[in-house]
Amino acid sequence: MVFNHPAVTPWWKQRWPWLLMLGPAVVVAGGVFTGWLAFNNQDALVVGDYYKQGKAINQDLRRDQVAVAMGVSVALGYDAATGVLSGRINRKDTGPLLLHLSHATLPEKDIKVVLKPDADGVFRVDLPMLERSRWIVLVEGARRDWRLAGTWTWPAQRGVALLAD
Repeated sequence: MVFNHPAVTPWWKQRWPWLLMLGPAVVVAGGVFTGWLAFNNQDALVVGDYYKQGKAINQDLRRDQVAVAMGVSVALGYDAATGVLSGRINRKDTGPLLLHLSHATLPEKDIKVVLKPDADGVFRVDLPMLERSRWIVLVEGARRDWRLAGTWTWPAQRGVALLAD
């Protein structure tokens, strides 16, 4: 009686061991890449002196209340074709304004500008191209005695209106 056995091939020449090892290999490669991302990109979400910033919240609330008492409002719009941020403030006696556009996650992309409204409360300023992002907008008086704050998702929203309420 003669048995006809197929030829035995080594394991590395077969497809199944390689397919079974593919899953864990992909997971290891993904873990290495995730670790590399975590160590090379610093998080900017936690403020170093959080206690001092927490105490400053009360001052910010007072400045919000002053803005309500003044009845101040600001409208902003950005034209990407010309690179001009323009807007209007409803009060003419405020003097220069401080505008702070804070990037939602990357503080190095924040923009600070001094706005000088004309006699009608209209202002214009050249800005570099705004990144597609959610911006935190803060407009203050030159003496920082009042403020308006809000959020702006550009370019989904072409402009933003900040109202004291």
